[in-house]
Amino acid sequence: MLWEEYAATWSGLHGGFDPRRASPLVRGWVRIAYGTGSWLVRHRVGPMAVTTAGLALCLSMPAAVLLGRPGLLLAALLALAAALADSLDGAVAVISGRTTRLGYVYDSVADRLGELAWLTAFWLAGAPGWLVALGGATSWLHEYARARATAAGMSEIGVVTVAERPTRVLVAIFGLLAAAALPALITVAAAIWLLLALVAAVQLAVAIRRALRP
Repeated sequence: MLWEEYAATWSGLHGGFDPRRASPLVRGWVRIAYGTGSWLVRHRVGPMAVTTAGLALCLSMPAAVLLGRPGLLLAALLALAAALADSLDGAVAVISGRTTRLGYVYDSVADRLGELAWLTAFWLAGAPGWLVALGGATSWLHEYARARATAAGMSEIGVVTVAERPTRVLVAIFGLLAAAALPALITVAAAIWLLLALVAAVQLAVAIRRALRP
């Protein structure tokens, strides 16, 4: 599959967001996923295998944190590797022509379980439980509201908020790295997660109201 065809298909699966017109960072990330995904398809690696590998990396993070400061660095690396896998499973599905409704559901569930593992790692690293739980609940409400709005007739993703999954990935990675240098910073990372999630909830609520009002 050529890049132009891949970009058009990817756009259709992401609410019409065209990576060819995105910022250089986003466009570069999608192109890397396209190139690596093409390599995986040539080696007969399926999308669900990639999703499962990413989920396994996420689920390893809480155990890594228990190793102390070196474990925080390891957990950050695991989060980065999981984020790469999360980008690649969709690329492999598109390039191989194996995009299925079951795969879509599995990928979404794996994403939520992965984020639960990240937040558990935050808690084990010293972030207050209430702060972690509130941040996670707000993020999951964000995803649930968007899914229900789409089912109710919203034709696109509504709005790209300040707390989309790539942002949460960055907060997880840099929060764990910062905590390896100064443990108290894991609480700052959890607070940033919550703050961004709250702002995103307002952004999404406005977009849903605009899209679905009579």
